Amino acid sequence: MAIVRRLGREYRDHHPYPENVLWLVEYSNTSLSTDLDAKQRLYAAAGIPEYWVVNLRDMTVPVFRDPSAETYETEQTLDRGVIHPLAFPDLAVSVSRLL
Repeated sequence: MAIVRRLGREYRDHHPYPENVLWLVEYSNTSLSTDLDAKQRLYAAAGIPEYWVVNLRDMTVPVFRDPSAETYETEQTLDRGVIHPLAFPDLAVSVSRLL
């Protein structure tokens, strides 16, 4: 799931560019290794500010923030509680509801 900036009709002509993406959420089971490795590095290099992986195998949510050229500098794995997205700090997303 991609949470993107509101650009109105512009998305009729093209998909969001990386600079339009506020954060990404992947639900992952069979593609878990790809989501935690290759995709994580790709999204960091693209400058996506925040990336969550809802890990359906371990019932956890790794949260990646602070992208650099090769990886995310901050990673936190949650199995309970709430996450406050960087783009919407007043929003509290329940980890249990994601899982």
